[in-house]
Amino acid sequence: MAATITAADVNKLRQQTGAGMMDCRKALVESDGDFEQAVDYLRKKGQKVAALRSDRETKEGVIIAKTNADGTSGVVVALGCETDFVAKNEDFVKFAQSIVDLALSSGANTLEELGAATLDGATVNDKVNDQVAKIGEKITLAKFEKISAASVTAYIHGNFRMGVLVGFSAPVAEEVGKDIAMQIAAMNPIAVDADGVSPELIAREKAIAIEQIAAEGKTGDMAEKIAIGKVNKFFKENTLLPQAFVKDNNKTVADYLKSVSADLKVTGFTRIALG
Repeated sequence: MAATITAADVNKLRQQTGAGMMDCRKALVESDGDFEQAVDYLRKKGQKVAALRSDRETKEGVIIAKTNADGTSGVVVALGCETDFVAKNEDFVKFAQSIVDLALSSGANTLEELGAATLDGATVNDKVNDQVAKIGEKITLAKFEKISAASVTAYIHGNFRMGVLVGFSAPVAEEVGKDIAMQIAAMNPIAVDADGVSPELIAREKAIAIEQIAAEGKTGDMAEKIAIGKVNKFFKENTLLPQAFVKDNNKTVADYLKSVSADLKVTGFTRIALG
């Protein structure tokens, strides 16, 4: 009995190989649904395929952050590839930029929605697969984040190796936005402040602190106070507002924001980096 070939099967083989949809369907039919045999079939037919590249790592690529015209919404997209050579290719960067522009105009909110959005008559996922076949490397639409706020700053660090978005409660000068974005790029905070840290992570840090203190022979109320102190230090080092401001270590980021405007707040941020 012949295997039933579904659209999902065809899409999976297309993502693995970069071959055309009809070629993938025929290969699966001829191989009775066996994926490895289907790849061999495509290769035997002279198809230029990215055979079994799904197990390769895409540690290189480009990351682009960009805001809409009025600066109230921003996106950051990571398009991954295998080698630095491809990442620096002008056409590859332009392709990534076209996806970013689509992300801004399409209203996509998730990676899945962006992959399914239409770019020049085909889905982004299909366009990525076309790049796989063209370039001969594994290419992935790796990450997508979006932020909306009264004011959003986009920042690209290095040669498209990191992208940062920061949302503010009110419009800010370009320099202010960049200062906070560079802080996030350099210090990689996990949240805006302690309120943004998950209860699970707080409990984990406290448990580690208590175990360390117990090993030093301290118990009871003293141990609890020391543990709280260690957790507060964790917040200070790992959340944005209490961190030392990188451009002036005598100030915290919160101090810097207050110096700009007493009511200015960071409403959210995201940071995506290669590797």
